[in-house]
Amino acid sequence: MDRRVQKVVDCMKSNLGQELALDEIARSVNLSPSRLRCLFKAETGMPPTQYLKHLRMQEARELAENTFLNVKEIMNRLGLRDESHFVRDFKKIHGLTFSQFRGNGNHQKSMAQGQGTPNT
Repeated sequence: MDRRVQKVVDCMKSNLGQELALDEIARSVNLSPSRLRCLFKAETGMPPTQYLKHLRMQEARELAENTFLNVKEIMNRLGLRDESHFVRDFKKIHGLTFSQFRGNGNHQKSMAQGQGTPNT
């Protein structure tokens, strides 16, 4: 992977709860926003904003599996504000709404196996 794209991915992973402006990220790797979008998509198969959303939904799933945090607490940790968008995006990526995911026992099973730490 191009080192500049890897640097952007690392930045995204380290700052999942922060607003990330594409122009600032592009500047940090000495690229224009349009060039970064093009290079990023060529390297990852998706634009930076979609990649960030995917990372956030992966983290949301991990938090749902391994903590007792509710939807709003998880959204807050991930810097997300719109619950309807969160639920829609979660379902699109994971095939279930957040409530359905938790209702399937994924959360309880993970906690019973000692894979998570309760955060109440």
